[in-house]
Amino acid sequence: MGDPGKNVAETGSVNEDVILSWDEMIEKGLGNFGWRQLMQCILVSVAMYFDSQQLFIAIYTDDYPRWHCTNHTTCTTTSNICNLPKSSWAWDEPSSKTIISHFGLQCATTFITGLPQSSFFLGCVLGSILLASFADSSLGRKNMIILSCLSMSVVSLIITFSTNVWIYSSLRFLIGFFRSSISTCVLVLVMERVSTKWRFTAGNVEFIFFTSGYISLPGIAYLNRHSSWKYLYVWSSVPAICYSLIAYLCVTESPRWLLMQGRVQEAMTMLKGVSENYANLTISPPPEVKAGKRGASFSELYSSIAMLMETSWALKRMVAVMVIGVGIGMVYYGIPLAVGNLDYNIYLAVLFNGLTEIPSCVVTYFLGNFARKLSIFALSIGSGVCCIVCVVAQGVKVWLAVTSFFCVCTAFNVFLIYIVELFPTRVRNTAVSLARQATLLGCIFSPFLISSGRKNDLFSYGVFGVVIICSTFALLSLPETKGVVLSDTIDQQEKKETSLCHNTNL
Repeated sequence: MGDPGKNVAETGSVNEDVILSWDEMIEKGLGNFGWRQLMQCILVSVAMYFDSQQLFIAIYTDDYPRWHCTNHTTCTTTSNICNLPKSSWAWDEPSSKTIISHFGLQCATTFITGLPQSSFFLGCVLGSILLASFADSSLGRKNMIILSCLSMSVVSLIITFSTNVWIYSSLRFLIGFFRSSISTCVLVLVMERVSTKWRFTAGNVEFIFFTSGYISLPGIAYLNRHSSWKYLYVWSSVPAICYSLIAYLCVTESPRWLLMQGRVQEAMTMLKGVSENYANLTISPPPEVKAGKRGASFSELYSSIAMLMETSWALKRMVAVMVIGVGIGMVYYGIPLAVGNLDYNIYLAVLFNGLTEIPSCVVTYFLGNFARKLSIFALSIGSGVCCIVCVVAQGVKVWLAVTSFFCVCTAFNVFLIYIVELFPTRVRNTAVSLARQATLLGCIFSPFLISSGRKNDLFSYGVFGVVIICSTFALLSLPETKGVVLSDTIDQQEKKETSLCHNTNL
C-alpha cells in the first residue's frame, strides 16, 4: 500500500507553493462553510424531515383509541372492553382513526398490537445490514438517499390499502427496510462535504430537519383527527416523492467518496466550486485509490464490512459503539412511542417532546468545543436516571419523560458525530449505519415493553433507564476524537493514531 500522506503541490491564488498532504488538500479545498455548502446541506437534510415522520407516525396510526359506554346497565368505565357486548360501548372517534379500531385489535394480544412497530424496527436492522455497504461502494451517498427516500414513500402509499394487521405489518417492515439508509447517508454526506471546523454546524442542519419532521406530526394528526389513519401516510409520502425528484437533480455527491472511487476529476471540480481561494487546486490521490472504478462486483459491495471485521481496532470500536447505540436508541425511540402511557393529551405530549429537540440542537452546537466522550456519558446517565425516577414519581412523570428525552436527544446527536469521526471514509457509511441501526435493535422489543407498561411503568421506563446507563460504560474503551481530521483509509487512520500515541508518550 502507498503512503496516504503522499505530498502534492498546491498552486493558484496562494502566493507561494505549499507542500500539503492529501488530507490537508481536501481540507483546504472544502474551505469555509459557504452558501453553496449550506444549500447542499439543506437539500440533503430535507430527507430527514420525511424520515422522521415515518419513524414516529405509529404514535398516531397505531395508538389505542379511547372508548365510552353506550349502555350503562351492562357497561361501566372500569369494565374490561373484551368482556362487553359490542352494543354496550363505542369508540370516541371514528373506528378508522387507528389500526387498533379499524382492524378490531382492541382485545388482541400484546404481540399482535406491537407487531407492526416491531416489524418496522426489524426492517430497519435488516436494511442496515444489506444496504449500508452500497453507499460506501457502487451507489454512493447521494443515490442511496434518493433511492431509499423514494422507495420508502411509495410503500407508504401502498400501505393505505392494507386490509388486516398482517399485511400492514409486512408493509411497515418494508418501510423500515428502505428508510434504514437515509439517516446514515445524510449525516455522512453533509459531514464529508465540510472541513473539520464546520462538522458540528453541518450535523446540526440534519438534526434541525429531523426535529421539524417530528414536530410536524402532531399538527398533521390533529388536522386529521376525525379522519382515517391512512391520510397520515398520504400526507407524509406524497411530498417525499416530490423531494426525491428535486434531490436527484440538485444534490451533489461527496468529494471524499468520489476520490475513493477514483473519480478524481469529478471531485476536483466539486472542490474548486466550493473554494474560491483554491481555484487551481490539484490532488494526487494515494496509489490504492487511483485504481478505483465506477462499478463494483457483488463481493466488493460488502468489502467495507469485511474491512471492519478484519481490522482488530475497528472491530472493537464497532462493537463498543453498537452497545452504546442499543441503550441510547431504546430511550430515544421508546419515550416518544410510549407517550400514550402518560395519561396526557397525545398531541401535546408529542409536541413537547418535539420542542425539546430544538434546544437539544442548540446545546449540541455548543458541545462542539467539548470532549465527545464526556458529553455522551453525562447526558446518557442523566437520561437514564430520569427514566428510572419516572417509575415512582407519578405526579411529574410527563416532565421527567421530557427531560429524559432532551438528554438522550442531545446525547444521540453528539454520538452520531462521534461515530463519523471514529472511522475512515472507506468504511464510514457502513460503520455509521451499523451503529445507527444498533439504536433500533433494542426498539424491536420496545413495542412489547410499552404495551406491558400500560399496567406498570417498570416494564417500560424502568427498563429504558437501566439499559442506557449500563450501555454507556462502553464509552470507556473508545478514544477521544475532538478536533481530529477525518481519515479516508484504514492505513491513514492507523498511522494517525500511532503518531498521536507516540506524541502523547513523548
